[in-house]
Amino acid sequence: MTDKNWTGVHPQAIVDPSARLADGVTVGPWSYIGPEVEIGEGTEVLSHVVVKGPTVIGRNNRIFQFASVGEACQDKKYAGEPTTLVIGDNNVIRENCTIHRGTIQDRGETRIGNDNLLMAYVHVAHDCVIGNDTILANCATLAGHVHIGDYAILGGGTMVHQFCNIGAHSMSGGGSIVLKDIPAYVMASGQSASPHGINVEGLRRRGFAKDVLTELRRAYKVIYRQGLTTSQALAELQKTWPELAEMQPLIESLRIAERGIVR
Repeated sequence: MTDKNWTGVHPQAIVDPSARLADGVTVGPWSYIGPEVEIGEGTEVLSHVVVKGPTVIGRNNRIFQFASVGEACQDKKYAGEPTTLVIGDNNVIRENCTIHRGTIQDRGETRIGNDNLLMAYVHVAHDCVIGNDTILANCATLAGHVHIGDYAILGGGTMVHQFCNIGAHSMSGGGSIVLKDIPAYVMASGQSASPHGINVEGLRRRGFAKDVLTELRRAYKVIYRQGLTTSQALAELQKTWPELAEMQPLIESLRIAERGIVR
């Protein structure tokens, strides 16, 4: 169900002639679609939205009023290079979100996957990579080069330091300041954020078996209750659970934690 009462491009919208809009795309009044923008079938751009390129947006997304999508980044090193933003399918981008293109100092691309919910006032800075099925609640703020794993949830007002990794199925409490990586499955909150156990309820809802949850709790104790360094904990997890598929995202979180993990 939609609240719009037009089809196609509203006569009061501005769409650059070079922009490529697939069948079924709608663009609301007073929105602007710039050059080098490609929008996939079924995506709705509501009123007062700005989309600049180079940007590719997939199918069946919904972008709400006053969002700014594909703007040049705020990194002072940025000198106008043709970096990109790529957004997948079935995402909801709510009011006043800001999503910036990448920089050549990284991969030159900001990327958002599929089925994500970005609530009002979320900021996604240059070179961020967001997976699938994530929720970023109101005013969550990502600095540059942040990576967000699948099914992660950031509580409202969460602020994430540049180059941090937020692991799959992890969760941050509202108002958290995240200065280090949050490993997969871990709940963290505070200023600065500290760990508060495994996201058991979220994992139950996603169908994780009871015995798997037990093993993840055991792994959490190895990381946080035995006085081990991150590299020591990594070695212990690799030795104890080499074959458990659900343990691999947690192992990978420790392996790539160049900034360290929340403690």
